[in-house]
This record gives sequence, structure tokens and C-alpha cells, in this order.
Amino acid sequence: MSDEKKKRIPIPKIFTEGGLQTQTEVLQVQRKSNTMFIGIPKETTLQERRVALVPSAVATLVNHGHRVVVETEAGLKANYSDHRYSEAGADIAYSKEQVYKSDIIIKIAPPTLEEIDYLRPNQILFSPLHLPIITRDYIEKLRSKRVIAMAMEYIKDENNSFPVVRIMSELAGMSIMLTAAELMTNSNGGKGVLLGGVSGVPCAKVVILGAGVVAEFATRVAIGLGAEVRIFDDNISKLMRIQSQVGRQLNTSSLNPMQMEKELLTADVAIGAMHSPSGRTPIIVSEEIVSKMKTGAVIVDVSIDQGGCFATSEVTNHDRPTFVKYDVIHYCVPNIPSKVARTASIAVSNILVSILMRAGASGNLERLIQEDRGLRHGIYIYKGTLTNQYLSERFGIKYTDLDLLITSNLG
Repeated sequence: MSDEKKKRIPIPKIFTEGGLQTQTEVLQVQRKSNTMFIGIPKETTLQERRVALVPSAVATLVNHGHRVVVETEAGLKANYSDHRYSEAGADIAYSKEQVYKSDIIIKIAPPTLEEIDYLRPNQILFSPLHLPIITRDYIEKLRSKRVIAMAMEYIKDENNSFPVVRIMSELAGMSIMLTAAELMTNSNGGKGVLLGGVSGVPCAKVVILGAGVVAEFATRVAIGLGAEVRIFDDNISKLMRIQSQVGRQLNTSSLNPMQMEKELLTADVAIGAMHSPSGRTPIIVSEEIVSKMKTGAVIVDVSIDQGGCFATSEVTNHDRPTFVKYDVIHYCVPNIPSKVARTASIAVSNILVSILMRAGASGNLERLIQEDRGLRHGIYIYKGTLTNQYLSERFGIKYTDLDLLITSNLG
């Protein structure tokens, strides 16, 4: 036997047979997303001019295989025609019944009792929850429909912040200072005070309660107009943040009752900009303090969406936005961003389409709810069960922890 044959190492046949045969090509196949059926009704309450999804967002969803139906004239007040939606790929519905056949209903204002009648079990309702106008009957009627009801202002993102609240707060913060400046003029019942003052005349004093996003953008506008600003908040980190964001030294304080009262009694404008993460905003300004404020002073309670932080606040609307109590002008409109409907619609739509696209990738929105704790934070009714503790305590309705419900359903 030759030396070459002796050096050979025997290789099992299993490793060599078929080595030269044609192999099956394996391609990576992406999991196909389930099609979602989304309905956008026309808003008819609270002088709401915004629309939940703008045509560009609809086009994105339709291009990914989802179906969107928009009620006729739903975007008209935000200057979006039915033609624009049709060109984006939406179906135009000429009755609410058609829209409410969708699996997901998205509204920029809470549904009315009449609109709740259109809902059916297992539908997902995506809308705000305006606490001042919510009643026990309203909650019970929603429960009876066995829907998944989600309050968009309580949804959290990966940074544990509230994206819808933040973007609307930016809009509200800029808008309210311009509104307050107008309310101080003689033509609007004010004392005829210019917010910024002029040479030789002192500027107006603005007191802001809360140091969040509303306060930040209100402060930017107030300072830009030349007003003097005082900011109160018990969260010192927020006070530090707002000074850093605004980029200048500000007059800030904790919510010290004596100091707060002193500043409010000499304020020309008082802004309520507190936000509650889960329930009603606490009332931090009593009726007695309001009664002592300057004649013609202006209160703008942005917190009215969650009940308001002034004891004298009452919900108003864009048709009749103000009332006078103790000679103080009150502006308590819950949907302030609706004054700039087109900008506000685009801003909300950007957030909602991102959530919907993630839902499509997960399979459907209900599956994404199970996976996303921040999204679950917005749910207050889950298939007939109340899951919000604040609403439970307010109306005396039993509630169940949502995580327990979802775990039991998975089981």
C-alpha cells in the first residue's frame, strides 16, 4: 500500500453524499401584518375642530395594507377635504353607522352617549377622557358595550412620559399666553393692560402653577412678550428643568401656600398648568384666594381637562370661553389646541400613526396592548370591566387591575 493511501482519513458517507446536489434556497420571510380596520368619525361636540388622523397618516396606514374609513367632512374644520382623504386611500362614509363598523374607533373628543350606542363588543375606542364631563351613567354605558376604552392623554411612551399630553401642552402653552394677552384688553372686558408693558410702564405679572410642558412654552411666550413670570411647583427637578430649557434664570418657588397667595393677589394673569398622571388634578387655589385677586385679573385653567386646579373653575367652550367671578375673568376651555386645529391635528396624528404602525407589526392593536405597558396605562375599561382606580373611587364602581385581566385572558 502506498504512503498516500495510508495518510488518508476515512470520512463517513453521511457528510459527503448529496454534497454536489442542488440545495433548496431558503429565503427570509417577514411575518405579514394583520390588516386593521380603523374608523374616524366626525366630531360634533365641544366645538372640536381637530381630526384624529390627517390624510398623510391615512396614506401611510393604507400603504401598509390597513383599511381606514373617514366620515364625510371629518377633517373640514382642520382644512382637510373629503377629496384629500379619498386621494390618500380612505373610504368616505356618509353615515356614522358605516364608520362604527370599524374595529378601531379613533376620536379626538370623547364619544357622546348617542355615539356610544354605535359601539359593539371587543371594539377598541381611542379617545380623550374629559373628567369634568364624565358621569357614572356614561361609564356604565361604556361598560355595557364591552369595548376596550383607551384615554389617549394617559398613554405613556418608552420614556414614561405622556406623548399626547406633551404635544398638546406645547400647543396650549403657546396659545394661552396670546389668549391671556387678549383677555386683558378693554375690548375683552379686561383692565386694558398690555402684557409686556412699554418704556416707563411696568409689565404685567404672570403666575404659573406647575412647571411642566405647558408652563415651559407659556413662559417662553410670556418672556418673549416682556412679561414678568413666577412659577410654582413642588417638584424641584421640574423647576430646575424649566430654567434649563428656557435658558435663563426664572423666579421659581415650591407650592408654599403663603408665597403662592402673595403672588396670586398681585398677579395680572394666573395659569393653571398642573397635570395628574391618573385622575383629577388637585385644587390648589381656593375660592377665598380668587376672591381677593385683582379686579380684571385673568385666570386660564389649562388643567380643566382634568377638573381644574382653581376652586372657581367651570368648564367653558370656544363659543363662550369666559365667565367672570369675583371680578376675575376665567378662561376654562378644555380643548384649547382646537383653536389651532390644523397644527394640532397633525401633531396628534403623528403620535397615533406611530402607535398604529407598531400595532400592525405586532399583529393587531390588542396584542400591542398586551405587550406595551405604556399603552395599557391609558385603558380605563377593558371589555366591560373598569380598570381605572380613580374612576372606581369617584363613582363607586368596582374595578379590576388590568394586568390581572390580560393575564387571565392569555391563560
